[in-house]
Amino acid sequence: MAPRRTFYYIRLTAFILFALLMIVMHSCMTFRMSSKEIDKFFADKNIHGTQHEYTTGFRTMHYVEAGDSLKPLVVFIHGSPGSLSAFIDFLGDSSLLKKALLITADRPGFGYSNFGFAEPSLQKQAAALKPILESHKRNRPIILIGHSLGGPLIARMAMDYPDLVDGLIIVAGSIDPALEPNETWFRAPLATPFLSWLLPRSFRASNEEIYQLKPQLEEMQPLWSTITCRVIVIQGGKDSLVDPGNADFAKKMLVNAHVEFIRPPDVDHFIPWSNPELIDEAVERILN
Repeated sequence: MAPRRTFYYIRLTAFILFALLMIVMHSCMTFRMSSKEIDKFFADKNIHGTQHEYTTGFRTMHYVEAGDSLKPLVVFIHGSPGSLSAFIDFLGDSSLLKKALLITADRPGFGYSNFGFAEPSLQKQAAALKPILESHKRNRPIILIGHSLGGPLIARMAMDYPDLVDGLIIVAGSIDPALEPNETWFRAPLATPFLSWLLPRSFRASNEEIYQLKPQLEEMQPLWSTITCRVIVIQGGKDSLVDPGNADFAKKMLVNAHVEFIRPPDVDHFIPWSNPELIDEAVERILN
């Protein structure tokens, strides 16, 4: 009986430790700033920044804006996992604030946009973000900046709402379905109902959309020729998360758009934080 009892206590202890670890991960690994932290960010920089929510379908969407309400619109779209805080520092850029109205948004399933409940469909994600563009449709030009998974999303927005998009800046974007890594061996089990609920909510949402990204990109392939706005593609040569060949795919597919490529050979995937000046310069090019 003693060995069995010892084994039982070992399993019980392991389960309790695992449960505690999941609780800690759920609370810590959110990839988002709190509402108070966002307000403090603007207060510390003496910038008038405001938080906004709107409802579309069953979703409540959250975004933050700062800058001149009469100037062109620049919208930042984060990758996966992430939140609007990925681009919050750009809303503190005094140079950009003088030239544009800046918005950074939580994509569906991240930040405070139904946190943990992903929307794998890029078309539906684009529709969820459309109200931001509609409510600022007089702030021309409207420029969308998408990092990583945000890259194909802003492309989808340009495909579906060409009258609301004047420029795209695709930063390390996962846009070529042929270059998507084969990760189904671990993403498929994590997408099952039981295992998905053990994951921190940010990772749960991320896994669900990345697991289904390839068919979304395949669905978009016939639509790339419909993009006619100005496009700048920024792709680092040392990106280990998104194959640099995605930039070649953009060159092949964007046949009706004016496209520029910025391909620094020694830059990795994390351009918004390591090389924000590349994004600043791209915005300047389209605004000018």
